[in-house]
Amino acid sequence: MTDEPKGVLRDAHSLLGAARDLLADHRRAVSEVQGALKPLRVEAAREQMRSIPLARLKDVTDGRLRLGPLEEAGFASVADVLEATRYRLQLLPGIGPQTAQQLHAAAGGLAEAAEQSVGVRIDVERRDEVTTPLVIALHRLVNAGPELPRARAAAQDVERRFGPLVRDARPMGSWWRKIFARPSRRERAREAVGELAEALRGEEERDTRLLMSQGSVDLLRPAVSGDEAWIDFELRASDYQTLLADLAALVPEREAAEGFLPGDLAARVKHQPLDDGFRRVSLRGYQSFGARFALVQRRVILGDEMGLGKTIQAIAAMAHLRAQGATHFLVACPASVLINWVREIESRCTLAAHPLHGSGRETALEKWAGDGGIAVTTLATLHSLDVPEHVQLGMFVVDEAHYAKNHETRRAQAVAYWCKRTENVLFLTGTPMENRVEEFRSLVAHLRPEVAKQIRPHDAAVGARAFRSAVAPVYLRRNQRDVLVELPEVVYVDELEEFSRADARAYRRAVADGNFMAMRRAAYAVPKKSAKLDRLVELVEEAAANELKVVIFSYFRDVLATVQAALPNARGPISGDVPPVRRQELVDAFTAASGHAVLLAQIQAGGVGLNLQAASVVIICEPQVKPTMETQAIARAHRMGQVRTVQVHRLLTPGGVDERMLEILQLKARLFDEYARRSDLAERTPDAVDISEQALARQIVQEEQERLATS
Repeated sequence: MTDEPKGVLRDAHSLLGAARDLLADHRRAVSEVQGALKPLRVEAAREQMRSIPLARLKDVTDGRLRLGPLEEAGFASVADVLEATRYRLQLLPGIGPQTAQQLHAAAGGLAEAAEQSVGVRIDVERRDEVTTPLVIALHRLVNAGPELPRARAAAQDVERRFGPLVRDARPMGSWWRKIFARPSRRERAREAVGELAEALRGEEERDTRLLMSQGSVDLLRPAVSGDEAWIDFELRASDYQTLLADLAALVPEREAAEGFLPGDLAARVKHQPLDDGFRRVSLRGYQSFGARFALVQRRVILGDEMGLGKTIQAIAAMAHLRAQGATHFLVACPASVLINWVREIESRCTLAAHPLHGSGRETALEKWAGDGGIAVTTLATLHSLDVPEHVQLGMFVVDEAHYAKNHETRRAQAVAYWCKRTENVLFLTGTPMENRVEEFRSLVAHLRPEVAKQIRPHDAAVGARAFRSAVAPVYLRRNQRDVLVELPEVVYVDELEEFSRADARAYRRAVADGNFMAMRRAAYAVPKKSAKLDRLVELVEEAAANELKVVIFSYFRDVLATVQAALPNARGPISGDVPPVRRQELVDAFTAASGHAVLLAQIQAGGVGLNLQAASVVIICEPQVKPTMETQAIARAHRMGQVRTVQVHRLLTPGGVDERMLEILQLKARLFDEYARRSDLAERTPDAVDISEQALARQIVQEEQERLATS
């Protein structure tokens, strides 16, 4: 970069042009989405008009309209008026041209208002010429990558700062402009050139031009086909629905999204900045509010219902503190979710993740202490961390914080130590605290002892809303039904569980024997020491706390028997030898149960022909050889009529048969013809589109034998 005035102006013009190009490309992409949304809004608004009685037309015309002739002619709703022409209305006795025009105008006004506020949700079962263009338009923005928000923010900043400076510096761009400019104008132009040169150096250090150019390249990629867009939608429906909710300006009821916090506290939270410079993910409105709440109140419990993204909110808060200068962060969690935390950090922000667990813990601790980033350790090993005194934490996060409720335990004492050593502390728990006042008071005592003393048992007796208002300084909880106005189709969570020592021994024996089926269920071979089973029980307990129904699928009967031993109140299992009538009785009883219930099913038996939409949590014990089998099983719960988000938790073990199966099958799944895969033929004969089980088994057994022989 040159400091010569003409060169500075040329470089500044170029960077400003790149910023404006990116913003224009983004506006164009958003405009495509809005254009595709229009017919869906009109359609949804018309449907809404069918439920609005004729009497509402009087409300919008000060009661002047005579509706009697319409009612006598069989008109019942505002939609009936919209669908009738003015000429047809004039044919009715007692309705002249002016009245007909007024009726149409009043009905049109209601429909227009509905179009502005109506919610639009993508229905995966509706792949028509109206919905498909919207999915294609969203595909461009979803696939622009996690850096697009940063690129847009950088472009907006460049446009804001460089625009006025380039204008002021223009006289220095040519000799004739400099000659004809007034002395004061020339002086200001020289100053502006100096400011531009300094600003350009800063943007060069941040690689702003590269960031913006990549964003434009991503936004200008050719539109994909409808088939490709729908396949991508199925793989990450939540990303599409989140973006749609943002662009369609769908917002949940404000008080619910803010956890019914008092108005003054909610206002302070909303005014808290949230820097996204180190973040790679866009937040929903309620998630942004949750991260800001943690920053404003500093020492809090985030108790959102499972499935609302507490991990992402914690990462967003840490990313903001990193932008403010903090360098070290610590997460303590159950061992069962440690790998998930590491992967979420790596994909959702630019901070380095350091797992402090296992044999390499000391080396990882030393690297984290020196380099900074987010250290992730287990609640069981937190007490043994020997962190140098000079390391100051920007935030201490405790996941599944209810495990630290008993102050007499070693892990609770370790949590208490780090709470005293850290200014910003965030506890995460999906377990509702309204009915656990003593447990809640115990957790708050770690954070703010003076508040804990003020919590009274009868605060919860008045109801959840009153309880949350009473404990607002330290507690924020939102429910799915309150904040997920767009209801994402399915939320997939891969639960990665390392083999326990007992699991690993069973797995090695199965590999040595070349027994593919034994390899697949080795994680459950020793139930008392099974990492997968422990995580499954945790998920069911959290679902129970939130009164959610759970369906658990496995291919293997002995795995289901192991699960049933750990969950004695579970219904079923539904298996191949259970008669159809008895299967339906089990499903009916599961559906009719009040609140939480668990149903066990063999995936090949429970995945076809049953309606399990009462369930909003699906747990799959191991990956399936046939991808369609898993798809069909999930479809039993996620069906038309499902009113809650369906959470699918897949229990996986990294570094073994599960990981190899997913790698191979994911590649195969993308090659399936989408419509053939969903056809009636595919429903009846999954073998027609799935990989051969024998071929898959041979390949994985051979690869695992070679891997373990060299490890």
